[in-house]
Amino acid sequence: MTAGESSGASGSVVRRILLGSQLRRLRESRGITREAAGYSIRASESKISRMELGRVSFKARDVEDLLTLYGVHDESERGALLGLAREANLAGWWHSFGDVLPGWFQTYVGLEGAASLIRIYEVQFVHGLLQAEDYAHAVVARGIPDAPRAEVDRRVALRLERQKILFSENAPRLHAVLDEAALRRPYGDRAVMQGQLRHLIEISEHPNVTLQVMPFSFGGHAGESGSFTMLRFPESDLSDVVYLEQLTSALYLDKREEVAQYTRVMERLQQDSPDPAESRDLLRGLLQLT
Repeated sequence: MTAGESSGASGSVVRRILLGSQLRRLRESRGITREAAGYSIRASESKISRMELGRVSFKARDVEDLLTLYGVHDESERGALLGLAREANLAGWWHSFGDVLPGWFQTYVGLEGAASLIRIYEVQFVHGLLQAEDYAHAVVARGIPDAPRAEVDRRVALRLERQKILFSENAPRLHAVLDEAALRRPYGDRAVMQGQLRHLIEISEHPNVTLQVMPFSFGGHAGESGSFTMLRFPESDLSDVVYLEQLTSALYLDKREEVAQYTRVMERLQQDSPDPAESRDLLRGLLQLT
């Protein structure tokens, strides 16, 4: 897959969300209920809800019928929205990992690949985008101890494929704050941990990566609610998304007031953590202790 195809496939998730939100605005502006909209395309109210949230693919016929119901007859406007529907149905590269990729995580991978800015706070272990291969093996094997080696290898391969966005032509900016606990908690043997620390020192030198470490010495800090990820997109009409991963599912928050709270926490974490140069010194110190 070329870089352009990869970018388009990742962007398809964003386009689904954009198209869904536009269809919702059109429906609400006409005072049409989800039930009535669903009836017009031979679908349920919940199907309309999933479409408007960008959780499902779009059939051209359904979009055409909804646009007609909503009174959108201008050919240029219809054409633009139908084109968006076609682009939204592009299959992402991650679909080939469907055997090890939960359905609820596919949306995140697509959003991550389409983001222009990724901000993360991690406390349990090093974030997937920053994991060295041997460390990733150790993390995955610890998480699913009964899985066969082949499945662990597939999950690690998926993680390494995700990391390619950091070095792509249109690479996003990544701002990561790692709690010192994530760096001290051992995954794998001494050599694995040393390799991971060296990897972090190296990747923190990349111009699009800002890495900070929140040290134990600071004491209590703003990240008391646990790990989270914030995604920003180049599309101006798409709001920031906060991603909260759980054991068997995930939450996606995009309400302005909720995003604003996480933004304040992230800004506090960035302000209170040592700057990138000092954080690299902390990493080097941990490397000597490992």
